[in-house]
Amino acid sequence: MSWIETSYMARKGVARGAETGRRHLSEADQGDYHYVYGPFVEPVMRLAPGEVVSVETLDAFGGAVKTEADLPSQVVNFPFVNPQNGPFAIEGAKVGDTLAVRIVDVEPRGPQPAGTSALIPEFGGLVATPQTAMLNKPIPEKVKKMEVTRDGVKFSDRITLPFEPFIGTLGVSPFMEAVSSLQPDYWGGNMDLPDVAPGAIIYFPVLHDDALMYVGDCHGRQGDGELCGVAVEIPAVATLHVDLLKGWPIQGVRLETEDMIMSIGSARPMEDAARMAYRDLIRWMVDDYGFDEAEAYFLCTQAGKVRVGNMVDPKYSLGASMKKSYLKG
Repeated sequence: MSWIETSYMARKGVARGAETGRRHLSEADQGDYHYVYGPFVEPVMRLAPGEVVSVETLDAFGGAVKTEADLPSQVVNFPFVNPQNGPFAIEGAKVGDTLAVRIVDVEPRGPQPAGTSALIPEFGGLVATPQTAMLNKPIPEKVKKMEVTRDGVKFSDRITLPFEPFIGTLGVSPFMEAVSSLQPDYWGGNMDLPDVAPGAIIYFPVLHDDALMYVGDCHGRQGDGELCGVAVEIPAVATLHVDLLKGWPIQGVRLETEDMIMSIGSARPMEDAARMAYRDLIRWMVDDYGFDEAEAYFLCTQAGKVRVGNMVDPKYSLGASMKKSYLKG
C-alpha cells in the first residue's frame, strides 16, 4: 500500500486522494502569466477535486536570460519576475477549506542549457540589499547557465549535481490582497523550500472561494537558504494532483511526505519564521496526534528539524518538521 493512501489528502479529501482525470495547460493556453497572487483575474482553468494537471511553467526570468551574456539588469523588467501560471479555480472550494496539492513530477523543458543562476546587484544572502542597507558597493553581476536533465545538473566540467527538482512558488490567492509573486506568506507563494518536491503533498488554507491556485518558478535544485537568491531556475512541466479537504481548517502552509510532517513559516527576522513554523507544528501534534502542548514542545526541542527555504526574499521561509515514526500512538 502506498503511503498516499494513509495521507491527510486520502483520508479527508473530497476525492479521497484518487485521480479523477488528467488535464494539460500549455504556454499558449495560459496566455498572460501573472506576477501577483490575488483574486482579481479570471481563472485560466477549473479543476475538480481529484484532477491532475500538467502545467508548462516559465523560469523565474520568463526565459529572458538565454545566455551568460544576458545580464538580468539589462534583459529583465523588474519587478516582473517569477511568472505564475493560473489561477486555477478548484470546484467546491470555500473559505475555511484546505487545498491539497500532491506534486507528481517536475520535468525540465526547453533548449539546453536550461538552468540559470545569477548574482544580481543588491539581491542575495551575503550582500547589502534595500532592506539591509550598507555603503559597500554591489558585487559584480554574473550569470551561470547549466544543463539540467533527469540525469543531473551540470554545474561545471568537474561537478555534476543530482537533479532534485521542486517548485519554488506555489500557493493560493489571499482574500483581497494582490501580493508580489516574490513574497511568501500564509497563502504559500515564493517559499523556495526544496521539500515542495515530487512525492510531497502541500496543504494550503483556502482564503477565497475557488481557492485560485498559482504555480511557477520551478528549480532543478537548490541548497538550503538559496544563498545568492537564485537557484537553478528552469522552465518545466509541473504535474500537480489536487484535492479539497473539508473540515480540516489550517492557518498556514503544511506539508506531508511518507516520513514526516512539516509546518512552514514565512517572516522576517528568520527566528520569527522558525517560531511560526514550530508553533503550528506543535498545534498540529496536539490537534491530530494526541500530544499535550508541553509534551509536543519537549519533543520538538529534542527531535524537531528545521529546513531553511530562502533567506533572501521579502520574507524568509522555514519549515519545521517531525518524523511520523515519533507520532505513532
